[in-house]
Amino acid sequence: MILLLLFTALCLYLFHEMYWKRRHLPPGPIPLPLIGNMLSMLREKPGYECFRRWTKQYGDVYTFWMGTTPYVMIGSYDRIKDTFIRDGDTYKDKFPQPFTEKFRGGTYGIVETNGHLWSTHRRFTLSSFRDMGLGKDLMQEKILIEVQESFRKFDEHLGVEQDIPIVLNNAVANVINQIVFGYRFADDKEEEFSKLRDLMEYQEKAFTTFKVHVQVFAPKIGQWLPGKSLDELLGDWKENFHTFFNTQIENHRQKIDFDSEENLDYAEAYLKEQRKREAEGDFELFSNKQLMNTCLDLWFAGLSTTNTTTNWIVCYIMNTPGVQEKMHEELDRVIGGDRLVTTADKNDLPYMNAVINESQRCANIVPINLFHATTKDTVIAGYPIKQGTGVIAQISTVMLDEKTFPDPYTFNPDRFIDENGKLKKVEELVPFSIGKRQCLGEGLARMELFLFISNFFNRYQVSPSSEGPPSIDKSERVGVFPRKFNAILTKRH
Repeated sequence: MILLLLFTALCLYLFHEMYWKRRHLPPGPIPLPLIGNMLSMLREKPGYECFRRWTKQYGDVYTFWMGTTPYVMIGSYDRIKDTFIRDGDTYKDKFPQPFTEKFRGGTYGIVETNGHLWSTHRRFTLSSFRDMGLGKDLMQEKILIEVQESFRKFDEHLGVEQDIPIVLNNAVANVINQIVFGYRFADDKEEEFSKLRDLMEYQEKAFTTFKVHVQVFAPKIGQWLPGKSLDELLGDWKENFHTFFNTQIENHRQKIDFDSEENLDYAEAYLKEQRKREAEGDFELFSNKQLMNTCLDLWFAGLSTTNTTTNWIVCYIMNTPGVQEKMHEELDRVIGGDRLVTTADKNDLPYMNAVINESQRCANIVPINLFHATTKDTVIAGYPIKQGTGVIAQISTVMLDEKTFPDPYTFNPDRFIDENGKLKKVEELVPFSIGKRQCLGEGLARMELFLFISNFFNRYQVSPSSEGPPSIDKSERVGVFPRKFNAILTKRH
């Protein structure tokens, strides 16, 4: 009798897991109890391979389960455009993640918030960036200062093997830190940056273990696996990052001139807006915790993604015969010497832009995109989707679509050049995502990538170290992280 009851309970449980809970959702891979489809993502590296396979198998709308939570995956550009652009308000919310709230100390920042808090701070940040010269000559000047400083460091070791990524990483960090906190990591601040770089590398190593991935998607199972728990890792990491940002904020509060209308950096603009609102009786919208978390968002987005992309651009160029030669030919024809390349030259350097575009497409550094949530009941591809359901615009699949990008794993900048030798606009190139949650730092990132890469290759001939070109193999990790490598630089002019 007991065996019959257990067998019946098992059958009912499997019926619920395999059919009942999935009956109104788009079809997709069958989820395992408690862990969903996460094993496929962890097994296939890089992690986006499973999503490409499922798009071919189930179509451009299917359901992916992270643990016990379903997400509707959108895997084609046309369908993403129909949902995230033409019906953008329905998909503008972010699906809440408990582990991020633990790290942040609540629901704060721009990336992880919704509603009035999110829209107010996104608008304020974009406005502050414009006031500080984003997209204008002032921002270009800040970036070119870092270009020249990187030249100084590279020139000290010409003709011998040297660490390329560490210099470029420092330059990218200086740009975002100037914007957020108003200063560079110059000689007296290099130790401070070294500690922050260690924290970033700690994140890349510690938070990519099998146990952590399982804990994120299936907490009840993950907690029983061996190794440090997500809570333990978050505790140490959170304390160090929060200490850095809170110290910066308090230093700003002590020294800024609240009567001045000019803002030297984002933190100063925020603190002035905070004082103004507090004078009106609003002590919540522009809080200290919100400022700390917004600075964290800007710093992570401005450093991590731009640094990773810059790193992979150099890697792809070094691994593809003929590309550096074509870049140099174009640079010699247009720039014609060792002057600094500026954004005024951008339209005259189509091949340089094509190399950057193709590198962003191939690097594809976001294996799974932001977790959106529907703001109301809606319909996707004929399937009724309830309010609050997770929806993901899977841009990694779009940028590897064979219909748009034949032979998608081959690095080929010429796919972005038309028959007249001009840069071809390809809508499916969406490394900064799409819709109302599109990366708010896109303009800055595009400017940095162009100025750093064009100036680097205009000044130097880049040759592999004794170990050969850096690896572009992504098969050892779920995510895409910067490569460590040495190269030999020789001046061209």
